[in-house]
Amino acid sequence: MPSLHQKIAVVTGASRGIGRSVALRFAAEGSSLIINDLDEELLNETASTIRENGGTVGVVAGSVNEEATAQSLIQTALSEYGTLDIAVNCAGFTWDGMFHKMTHEQWQAIIDTHLTGTFFIAQNAFVAMRDIAKQESNNTSSVSSSRRIITVASQSAFGNLGQANYAAAKAGIIGLTKTIAIEGAFLNILANTVAYGLMDTRLTRPKEQGEVFQQRIALGVPATIRDKAIESIPLGRPGTVEEAAGPILFLASDDSSYITGQVIEVNGGAHL
Repeated sequence: MPSLHQKIAVVTGASRGIGRSVALRFAAEGSSLIINDLDEELLNETASTIRENGGTVGVVAGSVNEEATAQSLIQTALSEYGTLDIAVNCAGFTWDGMFHKMTHEQWQAIIDTHLTGTFFIAQNAFVAMRDIAKQESNNTSSVSSSRRIITVASQSAFGNLGQANYAAAKAGIIGLTKTIAIEGAFLNILANTVAYGLMDTRLTRPKEQGEVFQQRIALGVPATIRDKAIESIPLGRPGTVEEAAGPILFLASDDSSYITGQVIEVNGGAHL
């Protein structure tokens, strides 16, 4: 039986990269999904791929920076499926700059998307999960099944050149997730985060390729810096988005039912 059989999940950032890989993997493992991204066209492409492979999925486009998006995402899951088992926060981008040159706009944009956006999604999911778990407890005197909130951090949370904004947001996500784990434990709501190293996405490919976000924000890493980063990885290569999805699947599955408040590092051995 697939590991997420009959589980209901929401996944943000599902049009590209890790978020898309997570959504596809969850669907393959039997989960019914509500997926989100700012890019509605690419989000619909992800949904089409899931449906073509026999999966069940709904779409809520919009920015995680806006609480209304989080509310709509969670309420759609409840309306469509009647419950919520898993919430995965993958939405994000980078806007790098050296600390002494970083603008307030750069700082706030990354904090808003990664930290505040994660807060909005996680809080709305937590409230829904809490209500469902309390109802279970009232009916049976116990909460039989665990529910999961999974966040995405980064090796940059430990500090990284040119990423003061991203590092601060990702470090904040770790603290936020650990607090959710503490407050959710009595109702069997588990919260964990995955801290990625260099994964092969548009955020880490050579900046010289010219990938941009919102027509103005250059994404990627200068090729020389990227090459040095790869040299420092014991496994000698970036990770794939499929390898990124695996640990999230594990944290969403019954195999992790006694794990909460943890940071799983996925970096090819780059941070030991």
